Amino acid sequence: MFFASQEIVLTFFHGLARILLDVIHRLRGTASVPQAFQGYSERRPVDVEGGDLSFPALKRAVPVSAVCRRETGLHIRAGYRLTYQHIDYTPMLLMVHVHPSRAGDLLDPGLVTLDPPTAMTVYTDGFGNRCTRLIAPPGLITISTMFTIQDSGEPDVVNWSARQTPVPMLPDDVLVYLMGSRYCETDRLSTLAWQLFGQTPEGWPRVQAIVDYVHQRIRFDYQMARATRTAWEAHEEQVGVCRDFAHLAVTLCRCMNIPARYCTGYLGDIGIPPVPDPMDFSAWFDVYLDGIWYTFDARHNKPRIGRILMARGRDATDVAISTSFGKSDLVEFGVVTDEI
Repeated sequence: MFFASQEIVLTFFHGLARILLDVIHRLRGTASVPQAFQGYSERRPVDVEGGDLSFPALKRAVPVSAVCRRETGLHIRAGYRLTYQHIDYTPMLLMVHVHPSRAGDLLDPGLVTLDPPTAMTVYTDGFGNRCTRLIAPPGLITISTMFTIQDSGEPDVVNWSARQTPVPMLPDDVLVYLMGSRYCETDRLSTLAWQLFGQTPEGWPRVQAIVDYVHQRIRFDYQMARATRTAWEAHEEQVGVCRDFAHLAVTLCRCMNIPARYCTGYLGDIGIPPVPDPMDFSAWFDVYLDGIWYTFDARHNKPRIGRILMARGRDATDVAISTSFGKSDLVEFGVVTDEI
């Protein structure tokens, strides 16, 4: 009898606690988590750096984000449709997922669809990017996805007081972003970098001086895109697309002992006048200052709203949308990024 009474009392207080929590959530502008999704909130992949997120985990997490989304901010509908043609069975690597650091903002799974249906596996690479492996059959294969994501609606952070971290104090995993890489020839641009920026104040002002220089040095021309153009070549040719702006800025930062990493993802015309150019994936870069990674964009040279990170690495080699181990022709390409 005593145990039965104790159980009734505990049940009463448990129910009362649930009601109080629900009131608190509503006062904060959120709703309580429906019973169907209870138990998953502690496992939401929010701000996961390099987490191995399988599709089942992502499906579990999405409804929690959808229910608990903030009243402020905005929603972005984004996706792509890529069609390739192969003459034989061709192994492929794809980097077409939203980055794990943004997985908690997804309002639906955004699953990758293959037509014709093809077996694929997902893994996390050494830079924390989600990658897909598959063997494309002969003929056409279409890779597509469409998803909705919550965004803060805030522009890129600006912090003029951010200081440069001395090399001996950099974390071990940041040092790789000081090194030269395939498209970022620090050896060829180091002397120029010190001539141009050696007298500028360290930290944020120096990075901004580099961004200003690259923004003025390179003329954007979509028709002049070239997949093999390096940072040095972009500097000399003075023309390129967003990846060339990013490569040159990343290289100059590294020359000045500022860790910099290349980023790719979605960037729609949100908060700016419509742009007539066709929508494409975009490239920008991060720099490490005062223990924090900050976003910079040498092409646009202004804080932007609604970036959706897909992948990051040393340069474009590490974040290629697709890598084919055999003859592969891209015959259809479309990207969508719209505020809804």
